Amino acid sequence: MKNKLTAVAFIFLLVITASSFIKLPYYVMKPGDAHELAPIVKVTGGNKAEGTLMLTTIKMGEATPISYAIAHWLDYEEIVPIDNVRSPHETDQEYNIRQKYLMDNSQQQAIQVAFDAAGKPYKYIYEGVYVLSVFPGMPAEGIIQAGDRITVVDGKNIESSKQFTDYVQAKQPGDEITIQFVRDGEEKKKKIALKSFSNNRNKAGIGISLTDQKRLISTPEVQLKTESIGGPSAGLMFSLEIYNQLTEQDITKGRKIAGTGTIDSDGKVGRIGGIEQKVVAADRAGAEIFFAPNDEITPELKRNNPDIEPNYNEAVKMAKEIGTDMKIIPVKTFNDALDYLLAS
Repeated sequence: MKNKLTAVAFIFLLVITASSFIKLPYYVMKPGDAHELAPIVKVTGGNKAEGTLMLTTIKMGEATPISYAIAHWLDYEEIVPIDNVRSPHETDQEYNIRQKYLMDNSQQQAIQVAFDAAGKPYKYIYEGVYVLSVFPGMPAEGIIQAGDRITVVDGKNIESSKQFTDYVQAKQPGDEITIQFVRDGEEKKKKIALKSFSNNRNKAGIGISLTDQKRLISTPEVQLKTESIGGPSAGLMFSLEIYNQLTEQDITKGRKIAGTGTIDSDGKVGRIGGIEQKVVAADRAGAEIFFAPNDEITPELKRNNPDIEPNYNEAVKMAKEIGTDMKIIPVKTFNDALDYLLAS
C-alpha cells in the first residue's frame, strides 16, 4: 500500500511539474508594482520633489494549465487571449523587443512633451530603420532579426522607413538589394533577394515590419533607467516627472501620485491595457491620486468589442470594488494632468 501511495504521489508531482511547462494560448495578467520615478528619471541639475510621482505596472506571463486555473480563483487576475497581446507570427523574442522599442519611444516622446511645456531645447537625430519583426518564409528570415537597425540600402543612406519601403517596393520579385545594418553595436552587410508576398503577388519585399528609430538629445540631459520595464504605458507619468525636475514649482506638493497612459509628441494621453490591475497596484502603494486615460471609444472599437469602455470608467469601477480613497482623475492630455496638479 505504501509503495502504491508513493507511486501515485510521484505521478501527481510529475503531472504538476509537466503542467508548469506547457504553454496555453493565453496570458495571465495581475497587479504589478508602483515604482517611484525619481530614482528612475534623472534630469541633469533637476529639482527634487517633496512628494512622489509613480508609474504603475502589471505582471504578465504566458499561461500554463496551473496559472490559468489559479487566475480563475484569485482576485484581480485576468486571462487574456494571446492574439490580444502579440501580433500574428510574433515570437516571444520579437514581442519583448517590440515592448522595449515602445518603452524607448515612449520615453523620448515624454521628454519632448515635458521640454515643450517647460520651454527647454532638444533635437532629434535619425538613426535608421528599426526592425520590429521578421515574417516566416520571407527572404529576411535567418538574415535580419528583430532589433536590428538598417542604415543603408544599395549604398544609399536611409532617411526614413517610408523611403526604405518605397525603394524596395519599386523593385521586382527576384531582384537583389544590399543592406547594411547594426546589431548589438556591430555593423553588418548582406545581400537579400526580394520575394512576392503571398497575399499580393505583384508586391515585392524582404518580409519585415519596421519603424523609424530616432534619438532625442536634450539640454539638460535626461537619463531613464527602465531596463526591467517594457511597453509605452508610462509615457504620461514620465512626462510629469521630467517636467517637475525641469521646473522650480513642485507639482507634487508632497502628495503620492500614480497613473498610467501613453503619450504622443503632442501630449495626447492614450489608452493602455491592464488599467484595473494598475489601480490595485497604485492603491497598495498608498497613492492619493491616480491619473487614468479618458480615451475615446470609436465606433469600430465598439463594434469589435461591445463591452469596451474608456480606461477612466474601468479605473473608477475597480476603485469602487477595492474601496480605495484614492482619487481617480480622467485625463486626455498632459496638460489635463498638469493643470489638475497645479490647481489642487
